[in-house]
Amino acid sequence: MKCIFSAMFLFFGAAVSVAQDAGRGLPIIDVHLHCYSSADDIKENGPNPLSGTLPLQSTEEHIQKTLAAMHARNIVLGIVSGHGLETLEQFRRSAGEEIWAGPAFGKPGLEIAELRTRYRSGQLKTMGEITAQYEGLSPSDSALDPYFALAESLDIPVCIHMGMSFPGITQYWPNFRVSLGNPMRLEELLNRHPKLRVWIAHAGSPFLAETIGILNVYPHVYVDISAINWFWPREGFYTYLKELVASGFEERIMFGSDQMTWPDAIGMAVEAIVQADFLSEQQKRNILYNNAARFLKLTPEQIAEHHEVSAKK
Repeated sequence: MKCIFSAMFLFFGAAVSVAQDAGRGLPIIDVHLHCYSSADDIKENGPNPLSGTLPLQSTEEHIQKTLAAMHARNIVLGIVSGHGLETLEQFRRSAGEEIWAGPAFGKPGLEIAELRTRYRSGQLKTMGEITAQYEGLSPSDSALDPYFALAESLDIPVCIHMGMSFPGITQYWPNFRVSLGNPMRLEELLNRHPKLRVWIAHAGSPFLAETIGILNVYPHVYVDISAINWFWPREGFYTYLKELVASGFEERIMFGSDQMTWPDAIGMAVEAIVQADFLSEQQKRNILYNNAARFLKLTPEQIAEHHEVSAKK
């Protein structure tokens, strides 16, 4: 999700505490993290609207504190997106195999040839978060098609922002439209690129029925539950998640935090799943690790290593 502004703080309540010792010993994959190319980008959001944690001071501090929050919750792999390719590479080099990097963009601008080179070198392994909605574009807009064609040809998984944003978002991104985040907007893209691995950010919220419709017809599409698992009131998030599970999609729901400029949100997001008493332990493991491992096509060796590393913590 795009990070923005202080006005949104009026919409949220008191700080949320997180039990740091829950869920130890088993690995977690976070498929929705961000990095930022300047201190100004980080500071413009102000404190975390729930915990009150103060803004960070630099890109380096954001990287360090994000990695620390990952380690505290046994997150063995994080999918990080950002607008600056060099900052993405800085993040990746800081963590090695713990981080997969992907360029974030909402409209054409990045050179296809440079992206292809970076994918082939391993510097980039995913694409997105694609934020076309913020630019007033449908994800199926033909202007974005060369990027999706590249991702399909290289079998690169793509994260696409759908649905939600902050109250008052159009004051800062005037072309943003809620309707452009309806997951039904993905259909032309999915049919033009039938082998493209797509995951829908924020589980398409608030478009629950439409998200279920897409998942039903397109079995290669997954969702992440980022932001709604800590930013929404817990009851609303649980209601949404219950419906996705009840509709038969528990094996296509992936954990993500969308920590934006607030690394402490990572623990809050994990806790929302750990404390979900309507989920079985197997369902929790599917959401926190197994589904993403399958979607990302991790090898048996990578999976074994993740469990070995987690067991030592």
